[in-house]
Parts: sequence; structure tokens; C-alpha cells
Amino acid sequence: MPLLLTSSSLPALPRPLAAPSRARVRVVASSAASAPDGAGAAASGFPSFLPTAVERIRDGAAIRLAKRIERVPVQTGFSGSPILSSCVRPLKQQQDAEPIVLLHGFDSSCLEWRYTYPLLEEAGHEAWAVDILGWGFSDLATRPPCDVASKREHLYQFWKAYIKRPMVLVGPSLGAAVAIDFSTKYPEAVSKLIFIGASVYTESPKEMTRMPKFVSYAGVFILKSLPLRFLATSLAFNKTPNEFFDWVQIGRLHCLLPWWEDATVDFMIRGGYNVLKQIKQVKHKCLIVWGEDDGIISSKLAYRLHQELPDATLRLVRQCGHIPHVEKPKEAAKLVLEFLERDKVEKTDQASSVTPVLTNS
Repeated sequence: MPLLLTSSSLPALPRPLAAPSRARVRVVASSAASAPDGAGAAASGFPSFLPTAVERIRDGAAIRLAKRIERVPVQTGFSGSPILSSCVRPLKQQQDAEPIVLLHGFDSSCLEWRYTYPLLEEAGHEAWAVDILGWGFSDLATRPPCDVASKREHLYQFWKAYIKRPMVLVGPSLGAAVAIDFSTKYPEAVSKLIFIGASVYTESPKEMTRMPKFVSYAGVFILKSLPLRFLATSLAFNKTPNEFFDWVQIGRLHCLLPWWEDATVDFMIRGGYNVLKQIKQVKHKCLIVWGEDDGIISSKLAYRLHQELPDATLRLVRQCGHIPHVEKPKEAAKLVLEFLERDKVEKTDQASSVTPVLTNS
């Protein structure tokens, strides 16, 4: 289970320190053994770049998705060499269908999609689960900057190199802020947006940008600790899952990489996301999904977001907390698929309603 803190919970850290489709397809090799960084699969079947703690995970869905994680090179303007970037890419790429690109929340990873990703894939969609720069399982040994601008450019260069067509961009929690920031800067790369429990109304505290680095590192140390992970996980769900401890282990797995602390501190001291002014600039059709019993970000904000987005549909998930794609994956996948199918039907109806114009030529 990924860490489920959002930007709305970041201010709390310093205070304790101070006190099926018919589209044509082509098969894409996604074996970890052929990963560009040369890190093949370990004897257990997991990519060798994953922390060894992955072998203690018992969640079958997490194990299957973890074995599909690979690193692909992404060249950016702020890094002299390509960044080996972690993702799960589809077994099939569809040339005449919109790809679905799944982001994740604050300090999380693509493993957040372990239950919903297979459902989208089984429905015949081309789905990508992409780790946001600075989190997940990318190789950040060169310590690239992990501020908002760098995260945005990294995602754009990933899209430009591997996806290359307008995508349905899905952002849960802080990933919604990432998606809004990205779509307003690169609207041509996005066809539609889907937000889940969106963390878009909280400004990053200015105190964090003035905080001494040693204090930031102390806060990040707490962020990785098991007690805080237990708390974050318990807050994220309407009902505490039976797999609670295993989900905590899954959620902090990426924190065991040697560059995680540096990347997270870099993001925090550079100010984080503030997309309040960008929300009304979004021109894409949107779906908003929210757990009715979200204990981290109130579902009341779902109605505010629905009002402020020019073209949005709102769907609430009953008896569900902050991350429906983990707690209620079947319901979350159904809402996503219905949204995409409805848009497809509307486009077909619009095309068929056009009256042909006769000319004398």
C-alpha cells in the first residue's frame, strides 16, 4: 500500500519537530530481463533494482505488478544523461485507441494501481502506470532536481518518447495536482482527465522552503517510519483492511531506495504544488471520483472541484475512503470505463449527426 499522505498533511511534519477493445494491437516486450539499465530479473522474478524487501510482500496483486516494473530511459533538459524511469507498460499498445496513463499520489509508486490496473487491461485498454519523478523506483543516483517543473518536464519527455498520442491522464490525490499542472502546460498531450480524491486545494506551506535542510531530512525520516505509515494507511480507508501490515510494507517499499530521502527533501524545500489558479484553465473533459467517507480530503471538495472545472462529471463511491482504486477497485474501474465509453458514444453520435453538404462540383 503506498503512502497515503497528501499535500494537505505535509504541514503537520515540521510541527512535531518544532514541538475489451477491438483496436489493432502490437505486442511490446515488457520483461524486466530486457530493462534498459541492464538490471535483469532476480531469481525470485522481481526486477533486481527493487529493494530486497519486496520478497516479503504477500499481496498477490502487488507481487504480479511488481514483477512487471521496468526502467526506461527518459532524456530531460535538466539531466545530462537519461533518467532510467520506472513504470509498468502495457503488454499491448493500441495504435487507434487512447492510452490510459496512471499517476499516483504523494510519495507513492505505481504499485498503488495493483488492483485496478489489471481490470483496465482485461477490459482491453492500453494502460501505463508511471512513477512520478522523485518517487517510485526510478534510478535517481545522479540526484536530479525533483521540483514541480522537473516533474512536469520528465512526464512530458516520457510521454513524447513512449506514448506519443493524446492520453487519458489519471491522477489520484496529489497526482491530480500533477495532472492539472501538466495538462495546462501541455494540453496537446492529454485527451481527458480523471481525478480521484483530488488534492488540489492545499497550498504547500511557505515555511518549508525556508526550513533548514537538516530539519527537512528529520521530517522525511519520520515520513518513512512505520508508525507514520500505519497512521496514514489507517486514515486512508473507510474500513481497515485485513492486509493492513502487508499494505504498509508495499507503501514504503520505494522509500528503501538510497536516493528517496534526497528526492523527497528536494521536492519539499522547493515548495511543492499549488494549482489553485490552474483549475479553471483546464479545457479537457474530466471525471471526478471521490470516496464518500474520505478521511484525508473531505468529499465536500469534490463538489467544489466539479463546479470549477468547465466540463466535469462527478461520481461518489459509497462506503469508501481516500483511494477508491485500492479500496474499491471494481467500482473505480467501472466508473473509469463508463466515462471512457460514454465519451466514445457521444463522439460517434456527433459524427453521425453531421448532415453532408452537397455541391455541384
